[in-house]
Amino acid sequence: MSADAWITVGVLLVTLALLAWDRYPPAAVVLGATVSLLVLGVIEAGEAFSGFSNPAPITVAALYVLAGAVRTTGLLAPMTARLLGDGRGPGSLARLLVPAAGASAFLNNTPLVAMLIPDIVAWARRRRASASRYLLPLSYAVVLGGTITVLGTSTNLVVSGLLRESGEDPLGIFEITVIGLPTAAVGLVILILGARWLIPERRSAAEQAETEAREFVVDMEVVPGGAADGRTVAEAGLRDLAGVYLVEIDRGTETIAPVPPETTLRGDDRLVFVGRVDQIVDLQRTRGLRSAEQEHLLEVDGVGHTFHEAVIGRSSPLAGSTLKEADFRNRYQAAVVAIHRDGHRVNAKLGQVRLRPGDTLLVLGRPDFHTRWREGPDFLLVARLGGPPPSATRKAPIVAAIALAMIAVAAVGLLDILEASLLAVAALLATRVLTLRQARGSIDLDVIVLIGASFGLGAATEVTGLAQRTADGFVSAFGPMGDFGIILGLVLAAMLLTEVVTNNAAAVVLFPIAIGIAQAADLDPRSLAMAIAVAASTAFMTPIGYQTNTMVYGPGGYRFTDYVRAGAPLNVSSALVITTVTWMIA
Repeated sequence: MSADAWITVGVLLVTLALLAWDRYPPAAVVLGATVSLLVLGVIEAGEAFSGFSNPAPITVAALYVLAGAVRTTGLLAPMTARLLGDGRGPGSLARLLVPAAGASAFLNNTPLVAMLIPDIVAWARRRRASASRYLLPLSYAVVLGGTITVLGTSTNLVVSGLLRESGEDPLGIFEITVIGLPTAAVGLVILILGARWLIPERRSAAEQAETEAREFVVDMEVVPGGAADGRTVAEAGLRDLAGVYLVEIDRGTETIAPVPPETTLRGDDRLVFVGRVDQIVDLQRTRGLRSAEQEHLLEVDGVGHTFHEAVIGRSSPLAGSTLKEADFRNRYQAAVVAIHRDGHRVNAKLGQVRLRPGDTLLVLGRPDFHTRWREGPDFLLVARLGGPPPSATRKAPIVAAIALAMIAVAAVGLLDILEASLLAVAALLATRVLTLRQARGSIDLDVIVLIGASFGLGAATEVTGLAQRTADGFVSAFGPMGDFGIILGLVLAAMLLTEVVTNNAAAVVLFPIAIGIAQAADLDPRSLAMAIAVAASTAFMTPIGYQTNTMVYGPGGYRFTDYVRAGAPLNVSSALVITTVTWMIA
């Protein structure tokens, strides 16, 4: 291979490693990789940034605005309770999943899940049911539904843009349906009929807090020279507190746990309590003690404050940092009173817990916390605990009409997808359904930058001959199995890659390889491109494989193994269906 090809391999490996590490935002990683290839002379400026002039990122941005209008007007909220009904049997799940998958075929699935989660959680709480029975199937359903049309997910639009860049016609709105629809249908049947065995019953952070009488970790310090300094735990009245338990004492590098009642307290000792939220206020009044987390502990249950759930996403600036490093209280004017991870409360000093994607924060803040932060990149999901779901506004029918008109004109070929989506945005602004500020807030800029920058990686694999060489190796390895084996290998590679990196990145990396394989094996390149698009979206086995999987992780109280158990059958069925259909049409 040439030197440029080896450089490209090195950059791609580093990129995939950083994406899998999940320490940095995917957009920053992919943009950095593209800029590196440009600086090293592997690609020209026009090749590096061709994605930003491609229709794909603009179309995705327009669809985010449409989804934002749906959320703002509450268009879907009245439907949720009606669809779920009494919540009994597979029929209730089918009434939720089938329409959700259908809507996801035309609306970007990430904002769609953000709109539905609060309604489902509220419905489950009113019926004392577990929302976990519905949230993970919802995520899987919208992922499957997103494969049905080009509009369903940004990955489909990215592949369509890549086809345009390679000299092919872009995908028609329903062209990918031949692969996506049977994949979605089989997956939905497995979900609906097998949910009883595949989907566990878990408790979210809020549900656990309610069940456990809101037990949270609270840190206090012994005031030097104060009433508790020099006294034993028992003498200071910390032995038999109602609703509060002293679990450990941190003294410099020494940790005392369990804490004997005869332990003598010293000034600046850090005392770690686990207690009910209704007892935390009283704990603050204990003579000789002061809060050790002033920057993170507001006046609990104070006037005007309410609890919210906030889920950390992969691209959140909070991921990888502690609450102290993020200056959470000053930045958000709120306090984190508990962190739940993998379905369990994190028993550690709140200010020192390094946050991870999928963590659910139980936040105490002002009532408008969810409206102020649900649109930005900081949180995948922000939901206010309690209260009825929002009702549809009078402008909801306008949004429905605009969405249907966009789909209709694109489907019959009057306008292409880009033109139809931009016209829809203009109509939303003209009818004042959204303000310009709201429209901007609906767009996930990280996703747009990721899509635009990723085209440079694809260009590098092509101009260096790396894609062709990889394709030749693929054909040689799977050639003995025939065309079916070649397609299956490509589909499995896409599925494996998308579990550890973003689906868009997986599609971009594999697209030139798929085109090369098609040329080498005399297969239809459009069919293999569509197979890559669908396979790259079928990420079911990890909470980080797809953004919607991460969004339901915290609210559903799931564990990592839950995704493996529920997702494995869907991955197997999807691989077989995608491969079989592609083999038949290629």
